[in-house]
Amino acid sequence: MIYLTQLIYIREGQEQAFDEFESVAIPLISRYNGQLLFRCRPTPDTILEHNTEVPYEIHLVQFNEESDFDSFMKDEERKKFLHLKEQSIKSVLLVKGVKL
Repeated sequence: MIYLTQLIYIREGQEQAFDEFESVAIPLISRYNGQLLFRCRPTPDTILEHNTEVPYEIHLVQFNEESDFDSFMKDEERKKFLHLKEQSIKSVLLVKGVKL
């Protein structure tokens, strides 16, 4: 089992395009032995401390194998909507981990 945490930073004014991409991408996770465990949008009142820009969203996803994640990334339906991701996302910090 692998775990992926994404800190997602979007371009100002591109929230709708981002949400449109996520509405396609998130349901595809389960096709590849994955599960979205956690998705949140931090707000000023939920951040206790920070020394960097606060992300627009934070995702925690699990996949059975790294190859499942690789297959998800190559999904043809997801690829059709990558223009929305490229339009809306400024950057992503991806942290890979395993359960201890």
